[in-house]
Amino acid sequence: MTDVPPFAPEWLALREDADARARSREPVGLIGDRGRVVADLGCGTGSLGRWLSPRLPSPQHWVLFDRDPRLLSVAERSVPGATTEARRHDLAALRSADLSGCTLVVASALLDVLTRPAVDTLVGAVADAGCPALFSLTVAGRVELSPADPLDGAVARAFDAHQRRGGLMGPDAVGAARASFAERGVATRTFPSPWRLGGEDGALLAAWLRGWVGAALEQDPDLPADAYLERRLEECSRGALFAIVHHTDLWADPAGDDR
Repeated sequence: MTDVPPFAPEWLALREDADARARSREPVGLIGDRGRVVADLGCGTGSLGRWLSPRLPSPQHWVLFDRDPRLLSVAERSVPGATTEARRHDLAALRSADLSGCTLVVASALLDVLTRPAVDTLVGAVADAGCPALFSLTVAGRVELSPADPLDGAVARAFDAHQRRGGLMGPDAVGAARASFAERGVATRTFPSPWRLGGEDGALLAAWLRGWVGAALEQDPDLPADAYLERRLEECSRGALFAIVHHTDLWADPAGDDR
């Protein structure tokens, strides 16, 4: 969603503060003492660990999964107050045995970049492992911009279609994951976790805009998106643009109630 690849350290660093503000606090209270051995799937540079670890009882051990060794090398040094181990792994092939000994599974901004088979495989591994899971910051397919522009809706629809390209789940990911957990008898709950971006988030908002509009234009080349982006970036440069980018946090708990 930016000028850099979506999993590049530069983008992950740019969005970390907004992610931290957006994450729902409610699931943290549901974890209790089950955060002793945490599997962080698609850990990136470890931003979820940096946010969540101080909110859980000690001691903690984090098992960090990612397929990018550069990101893993950063993440394994950056989870405060915890021991860590890094595992290079393709999450599309995750099995319950990979989660052996873990008491909690977490992931951030992961489900929407998976296909339905990959979501089912991931859910199956987590359900078979028998531990709760928190999947945070999954795109919800809803953006609110202020001031409004007549092209907002068309750009949003094209972007959502782009998110679904090649069978990726995009904004359908939470619903697919909930259905997959339900088939396995695992209760789930959802919590809103929207980005709220304003003048103090100018760099992130501009980067997000370029990626959002760029993906929409890639999906629908007939959109008059260049002029739209120019208008929006000008508003952003003046601190006059505000955005709510909706996400959803999903909590899955074999011992919980579905609400």
